[in-house]
Amino acid sequence: TAVALCLQPDVSPGHCWPFPGSQGQVVIKLPAQIQPTALTMQHIFKAVSPSGNISSAPRDFSVSGVDAEGEEETLLGTFMYDVEKEGMQTFSLKVQVGEMHGRK
Repeated sequence: TAVALCLQPDVSPGHCWPFPGSQGQVVIKLPAQIQPTALTMQHIFKAVSPSGNISSAPRDFSVSGVDAEGEEETLLGTFMYDVEKEGMQTFSLKVQVGEMHGRK
């Protein structure tokens, strides 16, 4: 499984972070605890793709949260990026962080 850096200021075409192969993993460690409600993923639009296709776009993916100690992992959702829709797509997360620690 490959790991790639995904937080970068330049999101223009050609400045992406491709994974080698067909699967990858991204881990983002934040300096403070957050309560995520959604995830936004962006890929180049078909209309501006030099090749006219976007076969490199992500497809099926899962999002998990990890507690502050990095020990307990909770699945926040499983999603599908639809290449026929807009290049920027937002996915609502199903589980709130408070539930990761047994608080509802």
